[in-house]
Amino acid sequence: MARIIDGEQNNLIGGIVHEYRKKRKMSQRALSEKLELLGVYICRGSVSRIEDYSRTVTDIELFALIKVLQIPPEEITERILEKIN
Repeated sequence: MARIIDGEQNNLIGGIVHEYRKKRKMSQRALSEKLELLGVYICRGSVSRIEDYSRTVTDIELFALIKVLQIPPEEITERILEKIN
């Protein structure tokens, strides 16, 4: 299967997730627990791997992360576009 993202990073939002999690004064475990309440199961270790760009993120997980961390969707879009351009 061809990969869209080439290189060592497996997602484009790890830094944003880390930044907003810290801004919300939330631990990785707390984030994991809040995601679980939405039916999205990302363990604490997987949150860590998302933040260090070593784990991919599905669209459903992305939506849940945006919702729980209250990230403005337009900011995600702008910052991702900056990375790929």
